[in-house]
Amino acid sequence: MATARREVVHTVVDGVTVEVRRSAKRRRTVSAYRQEGRLVVLVPARMSRAEEGEWVRTMVARVAASEQRRRRSDGDLEQRALALSREHLGGRAVPTSVRWVANQNSRWGSCTPAEGSIRLSDKLRGMPGWVVDYVLLHELAHLLQPGHGPEFWELLRGYPRLERARGYLQGVSAAAGLDLSDD
Repeated sequence: MATARREVVHTVVDGVTVEVRRSAKRRRTVSAYRQEGRLVVLVPARMSRAEEGEWVRTMVARVAASEQRRRRSDGDLEQRALALSREHLGGRAVPTSVRWVANQNSRWGSCTPAEGSIRLSDKLRGMPGWVVDYVLLHELAHLLQPGHGPEFWELLRGYPRLERARGYLQGVSAAAGLDLSDD
């Protein structure tokens, strides 16, 4: 059985470390994704070096634009929290502040019900929106129910991706060797 030839080249484009992988199996498409701090760009082996260079620059710009769209500010987070509260909690959970924090190493999010403040770990940045929404909704529910008893989980029951988001976070924690939980 013959294996497809694959060539890997490392370069830096606009300050971004890029690993370009050429594959004989790949016919037309070009794709890119982040892996361990670098951008991996997949291109067909038959593509010329000039075309490759153009595509790498294009993909660096696309990924940067996508990541910029995904970066939510504290204000964006607060607006999303209010929308989630209206949609899933009847608007009953109204935080006084919602913000990203860098100092949470054992939780994805935290809430201080007495103050009405919610903090999300910046480790969530870049994760799918439905995962961030779950963590926000989880913390919003704590404004109404401090513990993790049956009443708390009943508040979250209506979130359609509840189990999927919890599984996603557990997988991320396990893969990264982190001891983070949503409980």
